Amino acid sequence: MDGDTLHSIGDLARRTGLTVKAIRFYSDRGIVPPTDRSPAGYRLYGIDAVARLDLVRTLRELGVDLPTIRRVVDREVSLPEVAAAHAEALAVQIRTLRLRRAVLTAVARRGSTPEEMDLMHKLAKLSEDERRRLIGDFLDTAFGDPGADAGFEGIRRSMTPELPDNPEAEQVEAWVELAELSQDPDFRAVMRRTAEQHAAERAQGDPTTLRRDSAAMVRDHVGPALAAGVDPASPQAGPIVAAVTAQYAHVFGCPDDAGLRHRLLARLETANDPRRDQYLQLLAVVNGWPAPESLAPVFDWFVQALRAQAPAREAVRLS
Repeated sequence: MDGDTLHSIGDLARRTGLTVKAIRFYSDRGIVPPTDRSPAGYRLYGIDAVARLDLVRTLRELGVDLPTIRRVVDREVSLPEVAAAHAEALAVQIRTLRLRRAVLTAVARRGSTPEEMDLMHKLAKLSEDERRRLIGDFLDTAFGDPGADAGFEGIRRSMTPELPDNPEAEQVEAWVELAELSQDPDFRAVMRRTAEQHAAERAQGDPTTLRRDSAAMVRDHVGPALAAGVDPASPQAGPIVAAVTAQYAHVFGCPDDAGLRHRLLARLETANDPRRDQYLQLLAVVNGWPAPESLAPVFDWFVQALRAQAPAREAVRLS
């Protein structure tokens, strides 16, 4: 058949794989209008109808609505414009589905109550501005208003979650858990206490020698001992404790005595709150960062060693 041959609906159905009913439907809506009619009144179509129907079927499978398809085939709007618009719409739908999946997965895993599920759903649906305000309020509670202490500006940035535009399901789930954790009043108090202790160290320490806080000092000294399997209650732990307390005393200009050990112990116990570690782990998932190394084993080792090495008269103060 050449290009001038007209085709019946049955011919089009065989060529396109569509049903006669579907072709008649598209024809009635002006998407694939007939070129002519037979003497008996049956619709006849030109060869271009095959191409139109192939395009219609593809667009329908991609979820494009019929009014838009008609505008495309009538060249009222370009195909790239339609494709871009529908790709954006699909992206929104995918994001919504990921949010729902994350909430349902968390509910199933945690055995949440209806009230907890409702809270998780609300947290998952927050806009970017709403998420920023929620986390900003948490960070303000912990570190004070932005700009109030320039020393905390970098810490605030490093603790700010940035959920991407097209997050993976695990990122959404991590965001929901992180947002819930940030609203825990007890955890907020812990983070505020951590910030206050850090600020006190910075204010007391010699700026010419203060490059790392107490937590970093402990990590640097204890890490090798922990890796070597040194028992924190053994005599071998004594020099390690002494090295940490001596450096702490030097940097912060105070005597290496029971008071210093008591202050250092309080600092580490606050920093070693498991919820802080959980926040940092969730933050890494949300931001797509490598999982941070937990300092809990280091802090646990040093706290045990510090207690074991304290003289009997100091043990009461350290307990």
